[in-house]
Amino acid sequence: MANIQNSANYNKLKKVLKEVFQLDQADLDFGIYRIMNQKRNEINDFLENRLLPQVNEILQSSGDGSNAKVQQELDKAIEQANSLGVDPETSPKVIELRNKFNSTTSVDSLEQEVYSHLANFFKRYYKDGDFISLRRYKKDVYAIPYEGEEVKLHWANHDQYYIKTSEYLKNYGFKLSNGKSVKFELKEASTEQNNNKEQSGKERRFQLFQDLPLEVSGDGEILIVNFIYEEHDKKVKQDKLNDESVEKLVKSMPQEFHDLLEKRPTDKNKNRTLLEKHILDFTARNSFDYFIHKDLGGFLSRELDFYIKNEVLYLDDINTENEQDFLTQISKVKAIKKVAQKIITFLAQLENFQKKLWLKKKFVVSTNYCITLDRIPEKHYEEIAKNKAQLEEWKELFKIDKLKGDLLSVKYTEPVTIDFLKSQPFLVLDTKFFSENFKENLLAHFDNIDGQISGLLINSENFQGINSILNKYKAKLDCIYIDPPYNANSSEILYKNTFKHSSWLSLMFDRIALSKHLIHQDGTMAVAIDEIEQEVLGQILSQVFSDYVKSCIPMQHNPRGQQGRNLSYTHEFMYLLYPNDSKKYIGDVAKNKIDSRNLRDSGNESMRTDARNCFYPILVTNNEIIGFGDVPENDFHPKSNNIIRNNGLIEIWPIDDNGVERKWRYARQTVESILNKLEPKKGRVSLQINLNQDIETMKTLLFDSKFDASEYGTKVMQNILGKEKAKNFSFPKSIETLRFALNALSNNNKNAFFIDYFAGSATTGDACIRMNKEDDGNRRFICIEMGTYFHLVTKPRIVKSVFTDKWDDGTPLGKNGISTILKYSELESYEDTLNNLALVQNKEQSSLLASSDFKDEYLLSYILDVESRDSLLNVDAFKNPFNYKLNITRNNESQETVIDLVETFNYLIGLHVKTIQSIKGFKVITGITNKRDEETLVIWRNTEEKSNQDLNEFFTKMEFSTRDSEFQRIYVNGDNHLENLKTGDDNWKVVLIEEEFMKRMFDVQDV
Repeated sequence: MANIQNSANYNKLKKVLKEVFQLDQADLDFGIYRIMNQKRNEINDFLENRLLPQVNEILQSSGDGSNAKVQQELDKAIEQANSLGVDPETSPKVIELRNKFNSTTSVDSLEQEVYSHLANFFKRYYKDGDFISLRRYKKDVYAIPYEGEEVKLHWANHDQYYIKTSEYLKNYGFKLSNGKSVKFELKEASTEQNNNKEQSGKERRFQLFQDLPLEVSGDGEILIVNFIYEEHDKKVKQDKLNDESVEKLVKSMPQEFHDLLEKRPTDKNKNRTLLEKHILDFTARNSFDYFIHKDLGGFLSRELDFYIKNEVLYLDDINTENEQDFLTQISKVKAIKKVAQKIITFLAQLENFQKKLWLKKKFVVSTNYCITLDRIPEKHYEEIAKNKAQLEEWKELFKIDKLKGDLLSVKYTEPVTIDFLKSQPFLVLDTKFFSENFKENLLAHFDNIDGQISGLLINSENFQGINSILNKYKAKLDCIYIDPPYNANSSEILYKNTFKHSSWLSLMFDRIALSKHLIHQDGTMAVAIDEIEQEVLGQILSQVFSDYVKSCIPMQHNPRGQQGRNLSYTHEFMYLLYPNDSKKYIGDVAKNKIDSRNLRDSGNESMRTDARNCFYPILVTNNEIIGFGDVPENDFHPKSNNIIRNNGLIEIWPIDDNGVERKWRYARQTVESILNKLEPKKGRVSLQINLNQDIETMKTLLFDSKFDASEYGTKVMQNILGKEKAKNFSFPKSIETLRFALNALSNNNKNAFFIDYFAGSATTGDACIRMNKEDDGNRRFICIEMGTYFHLVTKPRIVKSVFTDKWDDGTPLGKNGISTILKYSELESYEDTLNNLALVQNKEQSSLLASSDFKDEYLLSYILDVESRDSLLNVDAFKNPFNYKLNITRNNESQETVIDLVETFNYLIGLHVKTIQSIKGFKVITGITNKRDEETLVIWRNTEEKSNQDLNEFFTKMEFSTRDSEFQRIYVNGDNHLENLKTGDDNWKVVLIEEEFMKRMFDVQDV
C-alpha cells in the first residue's frame, strides 16, 4: 500500500480531489473558500485515511476478481505435483492455472486503474471553481440531454445559476489601518473577435495595466491600482502574473501606502503581504465561482454511469467465457462506483449548500421612505426645519437656495421657517436623515401605507431582489419591462473563457423565469435587446412564456450605431409578450402590422348617400396631402375620382374606378385627426388615398428622434442630475422609449403596476412619474438595481423627478411636482451571506462524532447545514429583534449593521402593510397577506423588556381579541400565551415569528 500511495495515479487523484474540494485555495479567505479552509484538516484526513484506502479494501474483498486466489491455487497444484513426483510444468492443472494467473490482474494494477479513472472523471467537469455540465460522448464529442422536444435550446450552463453579483467583482476596494483607501479597478477588457471565441491556446488573465499601474486621488487618500483582463498563452498562469504585479507595485508604492506591505502570512506563504493577499482575492473573485449547479449530485451520478459504461466497462469487449476476467472488470467498476459516489455526495453537499444560500430569501438591511411634504402633518415641520442633514440634501438635489422665496442662507445661519416648508409641497423628505422615533411617528400617520406607495426602489442584485419580493407581489403586477446588458463589446457581463453567451443566457433565463411569477394571468412583458443576443433571447422567452404571444419589433435607440468589425450597426429590438390577442394595443404594435387599405369605404357597396359628411375631396400636390375640401351639395357630382386643377393640385374623390360615388371611411369633421396615417398612392388607373393603420407607430419606432437615447436619454439625465453626476451611468434609454413601451404594455392603463429589475438610471420609474403628472394617473413601479450608482443616480433621479421634470444641469426650472410616497430598501447580498457564515461544532457533537460510525456520513452529507445554522439565522437574537446585526459590505467596507427584521418578515409572509405603529414598546403591523388574503396582525417586542404578562395586557387593552378586529392570523416573536386569551367567538391563530421566519427564509426551490 505504501508504494501505491507514492504512485503517479494516486497522487494525480489526490491533486484532483484537493482542487474540486477547493483545498488548494488555502490563501483565499472569502466566500465558500473561507468556510472550506475551516475544515481543511478534517477533509484531508477523510480523503487520505478513510476514503482512498477503501479502493484497496473493495478490491481485496472481491478476491474472485484478482489473481491472489489464482496464485494460491497454482502454488497448491505445484506442491501436489511435486509430492506425486510429477514435473509441475507438464501437469495440465498447473498449466491451466498458470495461464489463468497470467490472464488476471493484480490488486495493485487494478488499484492504479481505479485511481486513474476517478481522477479523469472528476477532472473533466471541473475548472476554475465550477462544474460545467459538458457530457463527453467520446474525445472532443459532446452529447446533450434530449427528451423528444420539437425544438431544444441548450447551452453549456443551462442547469446552473449565474452568480456574479457585486460591483466589486470589477472594482474591488478596502481600507488600510491608517484610514487610507485602496481600490483595484479593471480597465477596459480585451474582447475576442469572431463572435468572441477565444483564440486557440489562449485564455484571458488579469495583469497590471502597464501604462498606468498606480494613481493617487482624493487628496492623497485613495490609491488606485489598475488592471486589465487580456488574452495570454494558457501556459502563463495567473499566479505568475500576480507575482509580477506585486513586484512592480512594491517598487513604485507611494510612502503613505506602505501599510500594504505589512505581513499577512499563511501556512503556504509565510512572507505573504497585505498587497499579495488582496491581489489574490481580486483575481480569484473574478475567476472562480461564476455558477452554482442546480443538481450537481444528480448530474455527476448520471455522468458516472455514462462514464463507466463507455470508458470502463466496454460492453462489446466483455469476455463472459473467461470468468476471472469478467469478475476483474466487475471488481474495478464496484470500486470506482463506491468511492466516486462518496465523493459525489460530498461535492453535492457543498454545491447544494451554496445553492441554499443563493436561493434563500435575503435580509432587508435597511428600509426608508421618501415622502413629499404635502403628505406630512405640519406638527412635524418644526423638527424637519432643524434637520441640517435633510436641508443639505435639499440644497444638493433641489437647489433650494436658488428657489424663489427661499429663506435659507448658504451656511444656514438662519433657520428654515415653517412658512417656507408650507410653500414647498413637493420637496421630498428622506427618513434616513431622521431618528427611528421620528420615522415611526411619521409612518403611524398613514393608513394603507403600501397602497399609497407609488414607487419601490430596491438596492440588490436582481435575482435576489425578485426572489425576496416574490411572496408579496406574486401575480400582483401588470407588466415587466427590462433593458438588460446587451452583451455587446461595450456592455459585456463577466464570463469565463468560451462561455460569454452561455453565461449571459443563464443570467437571463433564471431572472426571466422567476419574474414571470410576479405578473398576473393577463400580465405582459417587454425586453429591449440588440442583435448580439436577440436570437437566443427570443428562444428563452419562448421557453419561459410558452403560452404567450411573442413578437419582436425593431426600434432605434442609437442612430449612430455600435461599432462592429467593419461597419457600425443599429439593429435594436423590443420583444413584447402578452397572453392573448385581446391585448389590442400591444397586439397591434407587436405585430408590426401596417394595415394599408383604401380610405374609400367599399364595404357592402357603401354609397355617398349612406353618409353625406363622408363625401369630400382630399387635396394632393407633389404626392403629399395638403388639405381637405368641403362637403359639396347633394346635386354636385365630380367628373372623375381625380380632378387636376390648373395649378397642378389634384382633388381626389371617393369614386371607384367604375365611376360609382362611394364615401370615405372618415367624416369630414374627423378626417384631419388621422392625417398622419394617410398616404397618396398610385392605384390601377388613378391616384388613391391609403389608410395605413399603424404606419405612424412604425415610423416613430424606427425614425422618430425622440427615441434617440443620446438626446432623450443621456441629455435628459444630464439635465436632471447634472453633467458631472451623470457620468456615473452611460447611455440610458430615451424617456420617450419608456413612455411608448409602458403604454403599449399596459394598454394605456393609468393604474398599471410595473417592475424593472435592470433599473439602471431609473428611466422606467421616471417615465411612470411623468405620465402620472400628465394624465393624473396612479401608475406604480418597482425598480431593482444593484450598482453602486443606486444612491448616486437611480434614487436621486426618481426623487428629483417627483419634484419637477424640468431641469437644466441639475437645477430645477419649474415646480410641477407630484404628491408621492416612495420606499427604498437595501438587501443583504449573496456575498454578505457567505461573509457572515461560521461553522460551529459544539462539544457534545465533537464528543459523539469522535467515536461514532456516523462520522463519515456526517461529514459527507450534513456538516455544512448543521454547523452553519446559527450563523445563517440566529433565532436566539430574536429576543431583541430591533438590534439584530450582520456584517454587511457597502462601498467595499464590511461593517456590523442592524438589520431590519420587521421588514424582512413582511416580505417573507407576503404582507401588504396597512399600518405600522410603535405603541408602548410593541411594534404593531397590520395588513393583508398576498397568498391567502388574510387579515394579519404582527407584534414585535424585546422579550427581555416585555414579558408575556405585558404582552397579554397590551393585547387585551388594544382589543385585538374582538370580533371587530377580524384578524385571522397573529404573529408574535417569543414564546407566548396569547392563545389562552381566545374567546368562543375568536377564529384567529397565533404563529411564532421565529418558526415562520426560519421556514419561509429557507423555503428554497429551483427556478
